[in-house]
Amino acid sequence: MLHDILQHLEALVSFDTRNPPRRIGTGGMFDYLRAQLPGFRIDVTDHGDGAVSMLAVRGNPRRLFNVHLDTVPSSPAWSGDPHVLRVTADRAIGLGACDIKGAAAGLLAAAARSTGDAAFLFSTDEEANDARCIAGFLSAHHGFSEAIVAEPTRCEAVLAHRGISSVLMHFRGQAGHASGADAMHASALHHAMRWGSRALDLVEAESHQRFGGLTGLRFNIGRVEGGIKANMIAPAAEVRFGFRPLPSMSIDALHARFGTLVEPGPVTRYEETFRGPPLPAGDVAAAEEHRLQARDLAEALGLPIGNAVDFWTEASLFSAAGMTAMVYGPGDIAQAHTADEWVSLEQLQRYGDSVVRILGAGLDVGAT
Repeated sequence: MLHDILQHLEALVSFDTRNPPRRIGTGGMFDYLRAQLPGFRIDVTDHGDGAVSMLAVRGNPRRLFNVHLDTVPSSPAWSGDPHVLRVTADRAIGLGACDIKGAAAGLLAAAARSTGDAAFLFSTDEEANDARCIAGFLSAHHGFSEAIVAEPTRCEAVLAHRGISSVLMHFRGQAGHASGADAMHASALHHAMRWGSRALDLVEAESHQRFGGLTGLRFNIGRVEGGIKANMIAPAAEVRFGFRPLPSMSIDALHARFGTLVEPGPVTRYEETFRGPPLPAGDVAAAEEHRLQARDLAEALGLPIGNAVDFWTEASLFSAAGMTAMVYGPGDIAQAHTADEWVSLEQLQRYGDSVVRILGAGLDVGAT
């Protein structure tokens, strides 16, 4: 089976699906996917701007396997062509091999070795803050109750992860000469720095919070811009920051706190540019119930259960829509988004075998 997985992975890696720029159409890679899934009902949807999804269904499944096929951009540090798969004694190297085209290759190989009900949703917009594919799928009457979302989890079922929110803030100051007595309180950059210091204190105060093995609130000020020169008071400043809450934390409540750390006058804009709910989604009670349902599903499928993770996945979107969702895929997140990205051959084999077993045995828990 590994031979077939590697053949599929070689083909998938050869397609340029970097995001950005996400120049992806409905042909090319999707023509290849169609050809590998005889007997499946295929529905390809162009959501615009390079966001394309393909739903492939065989029989009448209640469970959906989801995998994204877009990749991050390749860095100049690659030692070879990132779109040419290289296979060594123990690993497959190529852009997206770990995150997460290896899983897509495993699904294709598993589909050819099984006859049970199956549903695969391929998408191309996970690697940028402009997700459309999953939202479009969930807005339709799809009829699925469970989702297994592929990300690099070392072939362990991950039942919980953090949410994510990205924010753009604008601060206003009053231009003038820096020698003035009012420079300390007139500078937009000073307002931004005071906000940043208080935000760091807020995050530090949440370090005791826990959920499912995760601790505290993750936070990062990613970019600060503004000002003209050292002897001029900055009339404007821009801050971009992000935070990753525990499933037990309210994203809206955190925005209310971050947005009021300085007096309202200097803040002219506070805009959330992207939000991804945690896994499982919902309030504390609902999140715990969803986590237990996902645990029962993983155990029923014979999948080893791993620890909660700090990175975000689209499994939370399925959970927020009321589906039982987990994250499960080959590879290690440490190898994702790196130069000479790779996935171990053992992980590819293990993932493919598990999907064959699930599909071949007809383990459709949601239908029982």
